[in-house]
Amino acid sequence: MDLSRDGFAPVAVALAAQGWCVADGLLTVAQTDALGKECAAQHLRGALRMAATGSSHSAGVLRGDVTQWFDTLAPTVAQAVFVARIDALMRSLNRALMLTMVESESHYAVYAIGTGYVPHMDRLRDSDERVVSAVFYLNDRWLDAEGGALRLHLGGDAAHDIFPIAGTLALFMSSDILHEVLPATRTRMSIACWMRQRPRHC
Repeated sequence: MDLSRDGFAPVAVALAAQGWCVADGLLTVAQTDALGKECAAQHLRGALRMAATGSSHSAGVLRGDVTQWFDTLAPTVAQAVFVARIDALMRSLNRALMLTMVESESHYAVYAIGTGYVPHMDRLRDSDERVVSAVFYLNDRWLDAEGGALRLHLGGDAAHDIFPIAGTLALFMSSDILHEVLPATRTRMSIACWMRQRPRHC
């Protein structure tokens, strides 16, 4: 689906029907390129840090990315454009699916060659705040043969691979979809994002 042409309505339909979807057109090519250049520059100067698991302990062999969270009070110009579009999508999903999401959180993620993230769920065991997960890719001219797919496990032996091509947006319900990041033969950049509700229980 193309969000620039079709709007957000097809996203709600797909999430309700199957719990995940893939879309293009969230941002323009120029806006996506600005985010990719910013992520690469921040990584080059060492601003990204080793990621942690849900328990806040170093993830070690579980995941191989380094991350930098967006400053919600002072995002960069490039980040503010992304956040505005994600928040517009969040409001649309709230209306269409009767959800109660109130905010989003995002970070840059960079995976070195040969690293990935083992199968996991995004909703943490002691929190129900994350409702919809989103991954937005920043990699120009990515080839499927280079690996690095986001693999969604859809029950039984069914799975769907989403390759990290710049401008691609993957969305799925945080509590429902087991997923992993497969290793790649080149450095892989993305924005990981979660649309959140206020906690209901712990």
